[in-house]
Amino acid sequence: MRLQKTVYSVLLISSADRFTDAVCSLLSPADHAPVERASSVSAAKRILSRRQFDFVIINTPLPDESGVDFACEVSENTHSAVLVFVRGEMYAAVYEQLTPFGVFTLNKPLSQQSLMTALLWLAAARERLRKTESKAVSIEQKMQEIRTVNKAKWLLLDREQMSEAQAHRFIEKEAMNRCVPKLVIAKEIIQKYET
Repeated sequence: MRLQKTVYSVLLISSADRFTDAVCSLLSPADHAPVERASSVSAAKRILSRRQFDFVIINTPLPDESGVDFACEVSENTHSAVLVFVRGEMYAAVYEQLTPFGVFTLNKPLSQQSLMTALLWLAAARERLRKTESKAVSIEQKMQEIRTVNKAKWLLLDREQMSEAQAHRFIEKEAMNRCVPKLVIAKEIIQKYET
């Protein structure tokens, strides 16, 4: 059970003020903040260089490019959930291009209810991405710990003429005796022999 409500940051990219105003009217400040606006891909890139967003919503076409390639780029290089609006006659082709990148696609015009549903999809996608980010960070931390412990073992092999099994046992025993993680012992060994 979650006690704290999640508030999603939004980057809305559209050259049509009417569209932007309509979408913004559905983004409640209690659920979506901050909401930043851009009227072109180049303006959106400048904004994204300063910060990340939970949702990136793109209304195509844009004045400097269609926005489809930019949607792929954002999806690949950030942890944002991306939604692209396209005209009905372009929908099938754009959908086919964007789906492999995990980008949601909706055709215009759309109802207010459809947009509200799309915002819920974005929230679900962002939460899934958030969990994946956490797992990736913990895996990377574990891999770094393994590399550090292995480096300490190799130093013990080289400097203390221990076997690999003896080095492994030494690190484990020291960690247990001192009630500290193996990583602490490994770092001490590395510091001792590399300084």
